[in-house]
Amino acid sequence: MPDLKLDAVGCGSMVVDQFYRTPRIISADEKILLDSGRNGSASEPPTVGGVVLNHLGWARVLGLDVGIFGKMGDDRYGEILRGGMNALGIRHHLTLDGSASSFATIFVDAQGNRAIYMVRGATAELKPAEIRRRHGAFIRNSHLVSTEISQLPLSTVIALLLFARAHSIPTVLDIDVPPSDAVASLGTRAELERALKLATVLKPAKAAARELAAGVRDPLKMAEAIRTRYGSRAVVITDGERGCAIAASDTALRVPAFRVPRQIDATGAGDAFMGALLAGLRWNLSWDQIGRLGNAAGAVCITRLGAFPARLDLRDEILKLYGEPLPTCAIAPQTITADGSSALDPVTEVARFFDTAIAELAGLRNAIDLESIARAVTIIRTAETRGGRVHVTGVGKPEHVARYAASVFCSVGTMATFLHATETLHGSLGQIDPRDVVIAISNSGNTDELCAAAIAVKDHGARLIAVTGNEVSELGRLADLVLHAPVQNEGGVLGLAPRISVLAQVFVVAALSVALEAARGLTLEEYSRWHRAGTLGEAARRRAAATPPIRNRR
Repeated sequence: MPDLKLDAVGCGSMVVDQFYRTPRIISADEKILLDSGRNGSASEPPTVGGVVLNHLGWARVLGLDVGIFGKMGDDRYGEILRGGMNALGIRHHLTLDGSASSFATIFVDAQGNRAIYMVRGATAELKPAEIRRRHGAFIRNSHLVSTEISQLPLSTVIALLLFARAHSIPTVLDIDVPPSDAVASLGTRAELERALKLATVLKPAKAAARELAAGVRDPLKMAEAIRTRYGSRAVVITDGERGCAIAASDTALRVPAFRVPRQIDATGAGDAFMGALLAGLRWNLSWDQIGRLGNAAGAVCITRLGAFPARLDLRDEILKLYGEPLPTCAIAPQTITADGSSALDPVTEVARFFDTAIAELAGLRNAIDLESIARAVTIIRTAETRGGRVHVTGVGKPEHVARYAASVFCSVGTMATFLHATETLHGSLGQIDPRDVVIAISNSGNTDELCAAAIAVKDHGARLIAVTGNEVSELGRLADLVLHAPVQNEGGVLGLAPRISVLAQVFVVAALSVALEAARGLTLEEYSRWHRAGTLGEAARRRAAATPPIRNRR
């Protein structure tokens, strides 16, 4: 079954880069004339960049399905950034309430060396609380999470790493600036230390690694020292034209760089390496393979101006250097909608949805406790003998399931009515008798309105049966009996809209109606009397006429 989760999502710098060519990188108190192009301008057209957006771009080139989340301004630079994401097929989950989108001024000399001046803008304004509140569902829909120490506040980096850890998602932290610079502008030293300890994999640039492993000069020994200090699964240090050094639990190695005919621009080589690192982790490659793939991506990056890949066919150039096939990975077909956003191929996504739904419902069949349905029948039938009825309730999409459940119960002989959850606290509690049974439906089991109604039902003396995907939820705690309907994946592109969880709820209440029908001993004569019109009623009467009478087993 195709996996609908994104391979990797990232949060951090998304920057419009403005390049200028210069004869050399100057020091303080110097002046220099910039090189002019054919049109007389010293600058190149603005390009998409930023540590996180760059490495997600290279991961996308290698075939991963990736996304980015965070904050930017509703401005021209933001439009440029989103256009670059759409063109490459990077999904985005962004808020446009920042003061201004980030940009950078970059000076590149004839040898490809560069000096970068960044304005953080909206990236610096992303608050820790926004990680869970605004982007939590998007993060949970990923196999890997990447972030950076470059532009994000350290408190926000910590919130992201904690959220990922709480949901068992591995994290990769790109340490793009030295710790002394990070502490000066992004947060405290204590926050920096905590972030470094929380990440699964650390990828410090060499300047950052030198500070973290003070007194150690060899890159491999630096990687080993940093890994020992922070307890990381692995530490990967990029070392420019000398390649990279990797220290992990089962390995310590240096991987030499690939030679290129000419370096055009060193900007983004580490970001390209980072994108390949994400791909290698996602595919569970060996550390040697990850190092070679990262070096190949970095080599391709420096033969062109700019850090963002912009073209998917750069993958072929990476593979030529890497020298061996990568795991099969098809980049999903992309289209551009009228508003400029990216859209996946509808036929492909529908096929994936059907596959996911079938797999989830098969899992439900294995997970459902049939004895709990039998106990629900006992509770309902016992209530009926005492003059009680059934009420079914839910909030949101489960409200529609509750209306269906009440209808199907009635059609097979169990008197049931729909109960409006929010109205329960405003007078509708009067429709419930203490002898009654209420069935409450909620996937999360923590919907405030439904839980408040459930408390009122229990206080009123009625029995409560919960249909939920979370048996340890508040609703599950309140219920006399839980019918567990777990669903891991909702299906669809974002995996957020209630789809398969609703199907699971329908299956469970339909199964309960089957059990009630069997326990009642419903006859064709009864069914035909209740269905006086329509095809079903006609079919029931035909079958009743052709079938010898069966004594009602009630």
